[in-house]
This record gives sequence, C-alpha cells and structure tokens, in this order.
Amino acid sequence: MLTFREKYWRYSLFALILGLGITIFIELTPFLGGLMGAATIYVLLRGQMRRLAEERRWRRSLAATVLLVEAVLLFLIPVSLVGWMFVVKVQGLVADPHAIVDPLRHIAETIREHTGYDLWKEDNLLTIVGRLPRIGQMLVGGIVNFGVNIVVLLFVLYFMLIGGSRMEQYCRDIMPFSRSISRNVMREIHMIVRSNALGIPLLALVQGVVAYVGYLLFGVSGALFWGVMTCFATIIPIFGTALIWLPLAGFMALDGRWGSALGLVLYGTLIVTHVDNVARFVMQKKLADTHPLITIFGVFIGLSLFGFMGVIFGPLMLSMFVFCVDLFKKHYLDGTSRDEVVSRMTRMRVHP
Repeated sequence: MLTFREKYWRYSLFALILGLGITIFIELTPFLGGLMGAATIYVLLRGQMRRLAEERRWRRSLAATVLLVEAVLLFLIPVSLVGWMFVVKVQGLVADPHAIVDPLRHIAETIREHTGYDLWKEDNLLTIVGRLPRIGQMLVGGIVNFGVNIVVLLFVLYFMLIGGSRMEQYCRDIMPFSRSISRNVMREIHMIVRSNALGIPLLALVQGVVAYVGYLLFGVSGALFWGVMTCFATIIPIFGTALIWLPLAGFMALDGRWGSALGLVLYGTLIVTHVDNVARFVMQKKLADTHPLITIFGVFIGLSLFGFMGVIFGPLMLSMFVFCVDLFKKHYLDGTSRDEVVSRMTRMRVHP
C-alpha cells in the first residue's frame, strides 16, 4: 500500500515528465522532419550497423560514419536532386512570369476555340502574377527548412547508430508490456517502418518510371519533369497518377493531337494504374502486407500532421494504432495467455 508521500512523488514525477515532454515536442516541431527521417533511416541501416560493429568488430564510430555516407549517397542526394529540379522549375516561373502566363493563355485560347467558353480574363492574369512572389518566398523558406532538417537528420542519425543497441533496449524496458511482448513489439515496429519507408517510395518510383516511358512514347514535352511529378502524385490517395497524365492527355487533345491523347489515356489507365497492383504484389512477399485503407487514410493523416514526411509516418502511425488495438484485444479482451500472444505476434500482419 503506497503512502500519501509516495503517491505524491509518483504523480508529481509523472506530471513533470508529461509537461516537459509536451514542451519539448512543441519546440522541436520545426525539426520533426529531420528527427523522423533519422529514425526511419536508422531502422533501415541497423542491420548493417550490427554486422559491422559486432561481427566484423569495427569501431562503432567508424561504422556509423560509413553508414552515414551510405545514407547520404543512397537517400539524401537523390531526394535533394529531385527537390532541386523542382526548385529550378519554380524559380524559372517566378523569374519569368511569361513562362507560365503564355502556356496558360494558349490553353485558354484552345479551350475557347473548341468550346466557345473564354476562361482568360485580365483578373486571372493579375492574380497569377501577384501570387508568384509569394510562391518564391515560400520556396526559399522551404529550402531553408529542408537544409536545416537535413543537418538535424545527419546529426541525430550518427548518434542513433552509435548507441542503437542501448537505445532499443531502453525503449523495450519502458514499454508497458512484458519483456517477451516488448521484443515482438519492437520487431513489429521495425517491420512496419521498413514496409512504409521502402514500399511507398519504391511503388512511386516504379509508377514514375513507367509513366515517364509513356510520356516519351506519346511525345509529352518535359517528359522527365512530368515523370518525377507522377512519382509524387502516387502518394495522393484515390486519384494518384491520374492527376498528372489525365490533364496532360486533355491538353494534347485540345491541341489537336487526338491520337497521342487517346494513347496516353489508355496507357495511363491500363498500364500506369495497374502496375501499382503488380509491384505491390511482388513487394508484399518481402515487406509487410499493409491494408490499402491504412495507406490511404494514413497519408491523409500524415500530410496534415507532418507535411511531406507524413507520407511515410502517417501510414506508420495508423498501422501502429491498429497493431496496439489488436494486441489489447488479444491480451486483455480475449484472455489470451502471454505465451500465445507472443507466438501470434510473430506471425502478425495487418491483412486486407
């Protein structure tokens, strides 16, 4: 039986931890992208770190440095190059408003010729030109924020690799589960992170490459840029890649290129859209079998909470919620014994 003083100590300590934790979280909000990125890349590299440090007896600092270079070459440089290509495109539009005004005027004139409806008004032109400086300011702010988060990511990732084993053991010890269940919970977290961190970008890359081939075949101007935009469009629930290739086909039709437009629509509908199912089926043999609804609603949740990084962490958070609910049901509502819960969790996946 706890005394009043012991209860006071316990609850006061809990309140202090909660208050400090909320304050720290609020202050670290601008750096959440870097922190979450470091955690994601750590999960992907932890196996290599263990082999280098424990099996080959490398110094942990040397192994962490080598893996940090690997992360820069394989993850950060490709992402930075894609981002830079987008930045250069937007900067060109901001510096030369006619680069965006003239194509829009051409589209409006084409629509007027075919439908008789005039979309082009001087008010529209003034609105577009007036918003370009703000877009430029947002772009500069985004570049600065991205650079800061990259520095945070590399700094945090290095120390996570150095002390990864102790960090994971500490996390297992403070989990509200028994030791055996905590180990399986950590294993499930690693599996879900790998599934989202590898599966979503790989699916986007596959669809983007397939779409890029189609853009080349049907003569789309700026095929590489639109292929990259298709990669990003794959993360948008429900509509996905159609947000890119369908307007492109519509513009080609308005421009009189009916054959290319029809071909692009058929290519996008029959190949680009369905290649997602084929690629997902192949990757499910290696990664987690995540329900499509978890991915769809997870992306909605993640984008509103974390921005672009929410594409990965939204589905992860929703997957962990489903996982914890299922664990609670098996262990407390169904009355399943601890050993049986552990054995089930080793086979547990979020199935369709």
